[in-house]
Amino acid sequence: MGERDDRDDEVDLIIDAWSRRLPDVDLTPLDVMSRLRRVANRLGRLRASAFSEAGLAAWEFDVLAALGRAESPHELSPAQLIEATMIGSAAMTNRLDNLSRRGLVERLPHPTDRRSVLIRLTSEGATRVDDAMRRLAHREAEELRGLSREEQATLALLLRRLAQDSVQDSE
Repeated sequence: MGERDDRDDEVDLIIDAWSRRLPDVDLTPLDVMSRLRRVANRLGRLRASAFSEAGLAAWEFDVLAALGRAESPHELSPAQLIEATMIGSAAMTNRLDNLSRRGLVERLPHPTDRRSVLIRLTSEGATRVDDAMRRLAHREAEELRGLSREEQATLALLLRRLAQDSVQDSE
């Protein structure tokens, strides 16, 4: 980033107002978390736009991306997809029905378990998810252009630690 902008932003003004109202409360965490929330909201809009331009909804991208990351032939069981996307079984069934209707995935008989199926990414699904990922990577790079590579690496490290602490606290 090089030079630092020390002007008050909206978060500073909010913290100042609450500090006057609740002078006995340490509002330091809001300095970070409020900005994280704002960045997360902006990221959500950025991602939705990138996915939409590739003809996908965010939930479609999540499922197709999990399949795209799998080894060729890019197939997973519904249980593996549920684990990878952290959604419930009923929601996954609905999502797979929709993606199958759109020709983005196909259901195949499981080779070793006749009661189960495998979900495979179709060529159209692969094209869409790859396009969405390219658009997303480009947009996210644009969002980070004000930070040096070193600053980006430091931020990633700090966020990783924060995310790991959050996961450990919830267990």
